[in-house]
Amino acid sequence: MSTGKKTEEEAKQAAFLMLRDGIPQNNTTLRVNNLSLKDTVRKLKSSDEVETMLDELKRLGWVKGFTVRKTEAAVDFISFLKNFWNWDTSPYIEEKLRKKHGIHKRHCKQQGQAIVLYWEEFFANRYLGEIVAKDIDNFIKHMGTKKLSPERKNLIIKAGTKPLRWAFSKGMVEIDPTRGHILYSGDEQKRKILTPTSASAIFRLNWKNERAMLGNMLAAVTGMRCGEIQALRLQDIGCDCLYVQGSWNKEDGDKTTKNNDARTVELPFPYLLKRLFELAHKNPWGVSPTSYVFYSERKKDIPMHGTVFLDNMRKALMQTGFSKDQANSFVFHGWRHYFTSYMVKKLNKKLVKSETGIKTDKILYHYGDHETEGERELIQATKIETFAGLLPDFTETKQAEAA
Repeated sequence: MSTGKKTEEEAKQAAFLMLRDGIPQNNTTLRVNNLSLKDTVRKLKSSDEVETMLDELKRLGWVKGFTVRKTEAAVDFISFLKNFWNWDTSPYIEEKLRKKHGIHKRHCKQQGQAIVLYWEEFFANRYLGEIVAKDIDNFIKHMGTKKLSPERKNLIIKAGTKPLRWAFSKGMVEIDPTRGHILYSGDEQKRKILTPTSASAIFRLNWKNERAMLGNMLAAVTGMRCGEIQALRLQDIGCDCLYVQGSWNKEDGDKTTKNNDARTVELPFPYLLKRLFELAHKNPWGVSPTSYVFYSERKKDIPMHGTVFLDNMRKALMQTGFSKDQANSFVFHGWRHYFTSYMVKKLNKKLVKSETGIKTDKILYHYGDHETEGERELIQATKIETFAGLLPDFTETKQAEAA
């Protein structure tokens, strides 16, 4: 760069002034330090050198996070989310299955759909490493404008925050943008459960579909899931119990139970065991130890469809006086709530969990948190027994007031 001066002394003086005050340039002044900084940046030749500079800027507080090209954080964010829930390619799902954790195709498919319907438009053309806490906060606010239940909103939010949290745990991103956010709250709609009187009434009807009746009976007295009942095979029927070893759904087929643990379910009802054994021997596709108890009449090697249980239960409810709307408010899974609600008040939690396959006290409470027949009377009787001597006798009080 020329100083435009004629002598060496004048040039040195001009250079000193430029170093001190900057270089005049097109009505502005360019600082010499800035030239040196730009020159340093231009000399960066590798991603390691770039990361070193960015790490130093981060240490000094000028940068909160950054995304370097050709790193894991530089992947398209929506593509990352879609792959995270892809059953065939997801490293997260592969890890879950390898470590014997429960996960279902149906859940992954639903979460993948949530990404397409809600996350894709909001986060289009963003990189994984770009996402910060403010972005997640804005998305949660955005979900507040949707006419969805709080439970559904939270499920959609978790479709994206779970992958982000996993990415942070694997070192793919510098920060965890999912921490500290408050999700939506609201009264979750509870499953409706029948009273013992109503349950007894429908089981005394003449059901046209024997398999549907037996499936509902079995769910009521064992709390078994629909898929577990569908997956029962002849070899699973014991002399006074059932061996629950698998679960069925239309996407996964016959596989291990939801929590990957086989269990023994006590069934001290000879009548019901006999009916199940007889039903298994009616299988039109042949009878063997591995043939289904609740077989399909339409196709070999699969059980009957789970909706048959539900449809026939609702028809039975209408036969006993329920309106169509009232009957439709009950679901087959409600039998699991019914069983747990009554048993949790009579057995200790450990035994109820072993019977149902429920793993945690939190989930046990979720299933058992229903008012059951006779609860008010039980509470009243217990209060009288416990606190009878605490208060003045009602009769004596009335007599004193009269005097």
